[in-house]
Amino acid sequence: MVAVADKVVVVTGGRRGLGAALVDEVLARGARKVYSTARSPFVDERPNVVTHQLEVRSAKSVAALAEIAGDAEIVFNNAGVLIPDSLLTGEFDGVAETFDTNVFGPLRVTRTFAPILAANGGGAVVNVHSVLSWLAGSGAYGASKAAIWSVTNSLRAELAAQHTQVVGVHAGFIDTDMVSAIPWQKATPADVAKRIVDGLEAGAVEVLTDDVTVKVKAALSGPVENLTFSLAS
Repeated sequence: MVAVADKVVVVTGGRRGLGAALVDEVLARGARKVYSTARSPFVDERPNVVTHQLEVRSAKSVAALAEIAGDAEIVFNNAGVLIPDSLLTGEFDGVAETFDTNVFGPLRVTRTFAPILAANGGGAVVNVHSVLSWLAGSGAYGASKAAIWSVTNSLRAELAAQHTQVVGVHAGFIDTDMVSAIPWQKATPADVAKRIVDGLEAGAVEVLTDDVTVKVKAALSGPVENLTFSLAS
């Protein structure tokens, strides 16, 4: 388990939505410094927040972040995209961008920061997945979240030797710009962020942030054809 107090934290996609809530939450728990990233430059006036432009699809950009964040002890891989492309009929470039951002992006960040975390005592990596990791019918986005779930589980095994806690987060719909047009019940980013950090500090390897996610996870032992998007209703 990793306590946040006095730690140095990286939050990708920290400008808004869940990422911004995670920045707020770790600061409230006493984080010493937070590196908060976004694709475009932005300003955060708080003295212990360092903003940085990051494109997780670029190894060069990730390396530039690591250059300034060599004191990092906890990494939240939150940055992601929701491109509602069908796997069968959507533009292949959109499918590829979804996987490059949601799967290879967190992997790039983790590979780059793993030696930094090891040098700083092990720390933790927290990857944000989705309830849609387990539900068919959400196209490239759901498939990418299923893939990062598997990547996280494998990273947990590979990072165990350096004592890095690896946490996978599954959440239903969160009230953010990404899903503003979807007419489903949504959790607040602040509530989800609190549950995530609670899990991290309790030593969890997986955090299910809401009742819908708990219900869907329980259904994994049933017939695979029942794992459709409608199950979340």
